[in-house]
Parts: sequence; C-alpha cells; structure tokens
Amino acid sequence: MSLIPDDKAYVWHPFTQHHTAEAPLEIVRAEGVYLFDSDNKSYIDANSSWWVNVHGHGHPHIAKAINDQFKTLDHVVFAGVTHPKAVELATRITSKLPKLLSKVFFSDNGSTAIEIALKMAFQYFHNKGEERRKVVAMHGSYHGDTFGAMSIGQRGYFNKPFEPFFFDADYIDFPDCNNDQLILEQARSYFESEKVAVFVIEPLVQGASGMRMYSANLLDQLTKLAHDFGTLVIFDEVMTGFGRTGKLFASDFCTEKPDLVALSKGLTAGVMALGLTIASEEIYQTFLSDDASKALLHGHSFTANPIACAVACANLDLFEEKSTWDNIQNIETWGEKFINDLATYSNVCNTRRCGTITAFEINTGEGNTYFSDIKKQAYEFFLERGILLRPLGNVIFINPPFTIAEEDYSKITNSIFEFLASFDD
Repeated sequence: MSLIPDDKAYVWHPFTQHHTAEAPLEIVRAEGVYLFDSDNKSYIDANSSWWVNVHGHGHPHIAKAINDQFKTLDHVVFAGVTHPKAVELATRITSKLPKLLSKVFFSDNGSTAIEIALKMAFQYFHNKGEERRKVVAMHGSYHGDTFGAMSIGQRGYFNKPFEPFFFDADYIDFPDCNNDQLILEQARSYFESEKVAVFVIEPLVQGASGMRMYSANLLDQLTKLAHDFGTLVIFDEVMTGFGRTGKLFASDFCTEKPDLVALSKGLTAGVMALGLTIASEEIYQTFLSDDASKALLHGHSFTANPIACAVACANLDLFEEKSTWDNIQNIETWGEKFINDLATYSNVCNTRRCGTITAFEINTGEGNTYFSDIKKQAYEFFLERGILLRPLGNVIFINPPFTIAEEDYSKITNSIFEFLASFDD
C-alpha cells in the first residue's frame, strides 16, 4: 500500500515547495550503502542521507550499542544527573579534539549546537563584564535554521521572511580568485574594534552553499587574527567532522585552534539525534560563580540521551579501526581520479575535492545558484539509475558512506558522466 496519499495529506517536508514538488520517494528499508523503495528498487545513498551516515546503514556494531543501551538505561533527565555513556562520550571526544577544548555540552542537532556556542560566547563576555556583542561570519555560510544560526548565515537566501528578527552580523568574503589578502584586511577591520565577541566559520568546506572549499592556511590566519584581538572562534564542524575532510576533524589540518566546536551529523553515524558543543576551559571558568544567574541556563528534554550517547561511542569505536581510514583513503583516491576525468567536459567548471567530498559545477551561465533548474533534472536522472544524489543547485557532489565499494562509486561517477554528456547535447 502506497504511503503517498497519507504523506500528501499529513506531512510537511523540509526544503520542499509542495505546490510544484513531485511525490516523494518511498524508502522502506536500508542496508549498507543502499536504500530500498516500496518496489524493492535499490538506490546508492550517494550523499549519506544528508551527509550523516558515515558507516553505512544498519551497521551491526551500532545496532548492538542501541539494543544494549535500551535494555540498560533508555533516558534520564541530565540536570543534576549523569550516566556512564555521557561521561564516556565526553571523555573520548575531548581526547580527539585540541587540548584546550575540555568541556562538553549536549544537545540534539547541529543548529542547537551552534545556538549554544553563540550563547556561550555572548555570556562569556557578559560574565566578564566586557561589552562585546558583534559577530563576524563568512558570506555563503550555513549554520542551521534556528534564529541564532540563521542570523549568522547567508542573508537573502532561504531566510528572507525572517530577516527582520535576526541580530546583526558582519561578513567577510568567501576565499575565491586569490582574494585572501583582501579577506584578511576585511577581518582585521572588524576585529580591531575589539567589539567582536565571536567569529564563526565552517572550517575548510562550506556545505549548503555548494561544497565550496578553501585552504587551512587562510583559516589559520583568520583564527589567529581573531585571537589577537580577543575574539572567540567557533568552528562549525557539524558537516566537516568525522572523516569528511580526510581527518577526523577539519581542525586537525589547522595550527590555530578554535575556542568552541559544534558537532552533529556524523557524530552518531547518522542514526540518532545528538549535538555537542565543546568549549575551552577558559570559557567554562567564567560561568562558575556564587551567582546562579551566571550559569549557562540552557537545556533540552533529550539532552545527553543515553541511547544517542551509546551510539556516538560505538561510532568512535569504528573510527578507531584502521579499516575505516583505509576506506576513507580509497574514496579520496577515487575522487581524485574522478576530478581528473572531469577535465575533458566543457560544461564543467570549478572542480574540487576535500577528503571524501568531491564537487563540481555545471556551467549553465547562472553561476553557483541553489535554484538552478539543473538540480531537478539531475536528481531525476540519477534516481532512474538507482542513485540518490541531491545536487545543490548546479553543484553536483558525491559525499558517500565510507563503506562504499569501488564498484558503486564507479556507478555514481559513470552516471554523472552520462548526465554531462546528455546535458551537453
């Protein structure tokens, strides 16, 4: 029996114009890198189900962690209470991050992890009695869909109806066309006022704006510049964390380290809702006081849910296995070959790769735009060939589970070549 009638009657999907959208794909089960629809047709999950599913679907180690934890402790309030998996996760995640990041705050998703980081930064200066209220971000950024996260994201894109409600932010340009020096001058002009509380950035890769990539060297310079003028730095590693850039975290490529990091997506291998905001000891210390109002008065019903924490710990187990990093290296090798092969296509521009993320733009004359008609054409083309791949406008990218086999990766790339050839005609 089809899900579509009830879906149409009762469900409101994200990022969807329901007046013009086609009926959604009915996915009823998943295994490894494959999704299966109601007719049992398989699809390669080429974008890891919104960039979250790092070890494939239904991984037995993850499944065991869920089952074992459910039978032990399913949920408990986290205010005034702790539990083993929360402590284990906090201990293990901080051991893998820069040493100065030592305090873990739990939430439910990437947007809230960013909201909490912003609140920590603002309250840090409030508790110190310093008047710093400005935020600097980067053009093209996406940090989530809650109001604080939208306020520091790209304006006039998805969020025009809400802009009257945002707080102000200043923006530096995206690194492009050898403009690094100009960007550093822009950043300095903001930071030297000593009124900027926080600089927030997606490290190395901007996800939603089209998998745009820039150098660790520039990120180091921007981070140091912010610190030189007393500004806190947030790395939004919601998308870039957990192997996507070729290392566990994008910050591993950097010499200069952030004061706050936001994590989600790959944190639980794409299985449970969980977010983490990790702060420096210096930030944490400013919240300690006999005055209760100086505490971080923030929380969620499912903060540090034990099952989600158990899954995150099991996910870390898998990242401690050599086979995971061998798989990542394989994807990097295949991606590099794919980039080289794209050079023969006249309708392709701006090819790029960072870790397991490989992307390029189809030259339509529109520039890099999320609303390109190519998006719908490409999506339907790949679905017909058993590949679930969601372009970002005219940007085609591959960001697969790390367990993908070369045969399936080649099926994706060959289908892309086929699409490019048909589009060129």
